[in-house]
Amino acid sequence: MSEVAERPTQRALHTVEQFVGKYPFLSVGGLRWQVFNRATNGLEESGAIVRIGRRVFVDEAKYFGWIDAQQKRRA
Repeated sequence: MSEVAERPTQRALHTVEQFVGKYPFLSVGGLRWQVFNRATNGLEESGAIVRIGRRVFVDEAKYFGWIDAQQKRRA
């Protein structure tokens, strides 16, 4: 009997432009500012920003998890 390797769950990774196109409540400049300051605003710790080489991607689920955490922290 052969073992079938489990396929990892797919992550929704988007470039900044793709993410803003999907969620127009954000602006390109605003999201880039968040990415630039990821070390101090918690985005880096959340894992929402993924770098592959020089390209920067936003992990959709983790980004919204980070937003939810921001709301809980301020409440």
